Amino acid sequence: MKTNLIFATAIATLASTTAVLAHATFANQPVKVGSYVAATLQVPHGCDGKPTNEVQIKLPEGFISAKPMPKAGWDVEIIAGDYQSSYDNHGKQVKSGPVEIRYKNGELPDNFYDTFVVYGKVAAGDPATGLAFPTVQLCGTDAKVAWDQIPAPGQDPHDLDGPAPILKLVAAEADAHGHGTHAAHGAHAGHAASAEAAATGGHGAHGAHSGHADHMAHMAAADPGEFAPVVAGDLELTAGFTKAMLPGQPVGGGFITITNKGGEDDKLVSATSAQAGEVQLHEMAMEGEVMKMRQLTDGIAVPAGQTVELKPGGLHLMFFKVSEPFKEGTTVAVTLTFEKAGAVDVLLPVGPARGN
Repeated sequence: MKTNLIFATAIATLASTTAVLAHATFANQPVKVGSYVAATLQVPHGCDGKPTNEVQIKLPEGFISAKPMPKAGWDVEIIAGDYQSSYDNHGKQVKSGPVEIRYKNGELPDNFYDTFVVYGKVAAGDPATGLAFPTVQLCGTDAKVAWDQIPAPGQDPHDLDGPAPILKLVAAEADAHGHGTHAAHGAHAGHAASAEAAATGGHGAHGAHSGHADHMAHMAAADPGEFAPVVAGDLELTAGFTKAMLPGQPVGGGFITITNKGGEDDKLVSATSAQAGEVQLHEMAMEGEVMKMRQLTDGIAVPAGQTVELKPGGLHLMFFKVSEPFKEGTTVAVTLTFEKAGAVDVLLPVGPARGN
């Protein structure tokens, strides 16, 4: 009876929460223009009782260098394109990058609520309007919920049936010369028109290769180079590392190089760590103009006489439900289990977070 009472109370609370969160919204406090943010999109329900299997998020002009946070049980697609303006990011001009993020092949039941996180820089935007992120939920093959309506100037978003989630902004602080931070080149780039650009796909089609290559170069720079090589039978493990995590970040990546010096194929079948609730084997790969990330439930083959690299932008480990963010200068203990070599314990040194 006690279990039933707790369950009923939980359902009532959930129903109340769903009623409050009738629209897709951001959980963030207002973000300062020129700063970085883990934009946290709240998806409150499915499609008239059907579970959500895909969430498509269009990124507005002015939100640059985006990186989706992986979610257990979901594949991620990153669609790249040209920005309408050029933006400064750590002293480098950025003209293209991710313009849409798609979480796919998951399942969010209609009775539950979840969040989808995209990290990026608010390089430009108008605090009067914020940045609109037109979002669509797909539920199976015949149902969807579209949060893609953008309010006219002065219009209350609550008057719309499907208002696009708005990331609220505050003005950048003035610099020593009394000017605000302007990351975009070009007059008023990324202001009110940015929301319309996102809704209409205003980013030009463009391959993800150049921006992704820059990102991978930064990620590689995060390798502290302190991994002690490990030999397990015919396998030699080198160049292992992970990255320091941002406060509150529950997901991290791990990388290592595996050389099979024997005459028989082997396979990495699983990984575990006491510092994470779950460790999955993942792959990021280009399919046409789309970068996709997926879990490799069948493992990672390590052919005889070959070297397999788990590295940024390709094969990698994914740490989920991390209880305490990885800190630079420490190590993360991981057990890698191979089909033939068996369980192998390694210590991955934690490099700087700014491989971003």
